[in-house]
Amino acid sequence: MFASNSGSTSPGPRGDIIVVVPCYNEEARLDHDAFVAGVRRGARILFVDDGSTDATLSLLRRIQAACDDGCVGVLPLEANAGKAEAVRRGMLQAMESRGCQIVGFWDCDLATPLSAVEQLAQVLRDEPAIHMVFGARVALLGRQIERSLKRHYLGRVFATLTSLVLDLPIYDTQCGAKLFRASAQLRQVLGRPFLTRWVFDVEMIARYAALRADDARDGRPSGSALAGCIFEYPLHQWRDVAGSKLKLADVGRMALGLLRIRLVYFLHEWPSGRRRPQLAAAAVAVVALVLLAALALVALAAFVGVRWPL
Repeated sequence: MFASNSGSTSPGPRGDIIVVVPCYNEEARLDHDAFVAGVRRGARILFVDDGSTDATLSLLRRIQAACDDGCVGVLPLEANAGKAEAVRRGMLQAMESRGCQIVGFWDCDLATPLSAVEQLAQVLRDEPAIHMVFGARVALLGRQIERSLKRHYLGRVFATLTSLVLDLPIYDTQCGAKLFRASAQLRQVLGRPFLTRWVFDVEMIARYAALRADDARDGRPSGSALAGCIFEYPLHQWRDVAGSKLKLADVGRMALGLLRIRLVYFLHEWPSGRRRPQLAAAAVAVVALVLLAALALVALAAFVGVRWPL
């Protein structure tokens, strides 16, 4: 998969980390030089071309050719499957590579620079109990976090709703910079296509929680059981990239995605699908919660001026 121009398949000294970068029609935005520079500084990348109809795949091949040490791979999908499925397939294939111990995904617009890969990975190396490290966009003094005010407030509302759905006080679920320990449990999490296209990051956490439900006293999944397994790393740099627009319809899809996650992973067993006790009462409460949350999101989106879809 990561063969160089000479045909070598050796992962080299950097082979323990592989970052999956999903791409769909990114010819105009993909920064060839930035990716090549990132690979030369130590990043190892698997691009997943998600059925692009422009010249994205050709550009990815050029980046691969410019990095002749076998540290760039390209996985072309025949048809567009969506970001969630592109990430899932890419991570599964990356985990098949020799020496891969850490795998994750990164936004192709490099809103988070590739230099942060090693910073997140070091947490996994230093802390054996940690299984997931997520980039967090926190505007601390000394950090360069360039984020529009409206997206910041939408993010805070969404993070609050996600915390309620997962039973986990998480700050930033939607940052596109995440690394995971390559483990048998991660293979289970990635073993089936995601149910949600818009909040698959949250769904991954829910799957981890569902898999750990048997260890809980009452046998019920709770994100709080993952508190010692997830680390949120305050990024040193992050910037809004032109062309990445959040539409009002997207906000509604994300709210419905949270509802589906709660119903499937917390009110049913997963992956068996068996109903948990007292499903009806709990379902009513969850439906009411998420519908109110959706209304709050829509109201906030209108207030801060998120544009309607064309």
